[in-house]
Amino acid sequence: MAKQCEICGKKPHYGNSVSHANNLTRRRWEPNLQQVRALVGGAKKRVRVCTDCLRSGRVTKAV
Repeated sequence: MAKQCEICGKKPHYGNSVSHANNLTRRRWEPNLQQVRALVGGAKKRVRVCTDCLRSGRVTKAV
């Protein structure tokens, strides 16, 4: 299962960890995904969405 938001498509970003001695090692920043029950097309469905989509109101949670 991809670590990707099903609403906005946010994915992990890649870069370097930089130590005090300026040593570089690869690392990744994961999106903050939450699994919620939401209304998708009028039906309740379990989706993985980022917290930015939840807070901005792009997802309507099912009651």
